Amino acid sequence: MNRLSPRLQTLLFFFIMMFTLVLAGLAGYLLRGMVDRSQAQYPIFDEVVRLLDRYSLNPVPEKTQLEYGMIRGMVATFNDPYTNFVDPPHHEVQTQVLEGKFGGIGVRMEWDEKGQLRLYPMPDSPAVQAGVLEGDILVRVGELKIEPKMDFTLIQAAVRGPVGEPVTITLQRALDGRVEDVAIVRAEISLPSTTWNVLPDEPTLGIIHIASIAATTPDEVQAAVKDLRERGVSGFILDVRNNGGGLVDAGVNLARLFLSEGVVIEQQSKGQPVKQFLVEKEGALAKDTPLVILVNGNSASATEIFAGALQAQGRARLVGQPTFGKDLVQSVFTLSDGSSLHVTTAHWWVPGHTVPLQPDVTVDAAAEEAAWLRAAAEALKP
Repeated sequence: MNRLSPRLQTLLFFFIMMFTLVLAGLAGYLLRGMVDRSQAQYPIFDEVVRLLDRYSLNPVPEKTQLEYGMIRGMVATFNDPYTNFVDPPHHEVQTQVLEGKFGGIGVRMEWDEKGQLRLYPMPDSPAVQAGVLEGDILVRVGELKIEPKMDFTLIQAAVRGPVGEPVTITLQRALDGRVEDVAIVRAEISLPSTTWNVLPDEPTLGIIHIASIAATTPDEVQAAVKDLRERGVSGFILDVRNNGGGLVDAGVNLARLFLSEGVVIEQQSKGQPVKQFLVEKEGALAKDTPLVILVNGNSASATEIFAGALQAQGRARLVGQPTFGKDLVQSVFTLSDGSSLHVTTAHWWVPGHTVPLQPDVTVDAAAEEAAWLRAAAEALKP
C-alpha cells in the first residue's frame, strides 16, 4: 500500500483541522443567531415586563394574560372595531348563542342585592332533578369560587359544558344556609332566538320577536308562523329591533323562507370573485304570509341581510328607524386554547340596496311601544 508522504500528511491534517474549525464557527454563529432572535423577538415587551416586575406595586399578570393583552393591542392597530380577540370563556358562550343550544343544567342565575348569585331552576331541568331549589346561592363551580359581581360569562362557561358530562356545584341552601356539593349531569338546553304572541288588541295579527340570527332561527320562525296561523293569525310583524345579527348563512336562509326567487345578497372576500347567494327554491313562507318588519338603529349585520333582501324584492315593508349599517363579514378562527380571533374577511350587499336600510314607514325612536305596533298594523293593510 502506498503511504502519503509526511508533507502531504501534514497538509491533509491542516486542511481537516481548518474545515472542522469553520464548521464549528458556522454552527456557533447560526445557533447564536437563533438564540438572539428568540430573545430579541419582542425586546421592548420583555423590557417592559422586567420593569413592571421590578417596580410595580401590583403583581405582574400571569403569562397567558400578558399574551392575551399583547394580542389585543396588536389587533387594535388594525383600527377595525370588528376584528378582535376573544378569550376562551367568552368565545364558548358566543358560540352557544349562535348555535342556539348548549350543554347545561337548566338554571337562571341572578345577582341579589348582597352580591350573591341566586339560582332559579327551569321546570324538569337537570338542576331540578338534582335537588336545586329556587333561591339557592351558587358558591363554587368546580374549582371556580364565585366572587361578588365577577364576570358573569366566566361563570356561565364554567357551568356549561359537554352534554352528558357532570359538573359539581357548591350551594348555600336558601332554606337553612347549609352548604353542600351537588353533582349534576349536563343536558342539552335550548337557547331560542325567537318568541311570539298574538297582539292583544288585534287577534288576527301576530308578532314574532327575533333576538339574534342563530343557526336555529329559520326553523324557529317557521314554527312561530305555523303556531300563530293555528291561532287565527293572518298578518305577521317580524320584530328585529335591537337584533345585532349573527350568522350570515342563517340570515340568508331566513330570507329564503319568505322569497320565491332571486338574489338574497352578493358577497366578496379578499382576492375572490363575487359570490351570489340565491333563492334556490320557493320558500315555505313565500306566499300567503303578509308581513312587515320592525327595525331600528340597532338592527345590524345578518339582520340587515334578512330585512334588506325582503325589502328589495317588495316582500315586506320596513317600519321604524334606519338600521345600523354593517355590511362586513367576520370569520371566526378558533385558537388552540379555546380563544378565538374574529377577522373582517368579506363585504356583502343586497343588489340595488345600501345600508343603513331606510324604513318605508318611519316611527319616532322615542315613541311608545303601542305607536310602533299601530304603525306596523297600518303598514300591513292592503
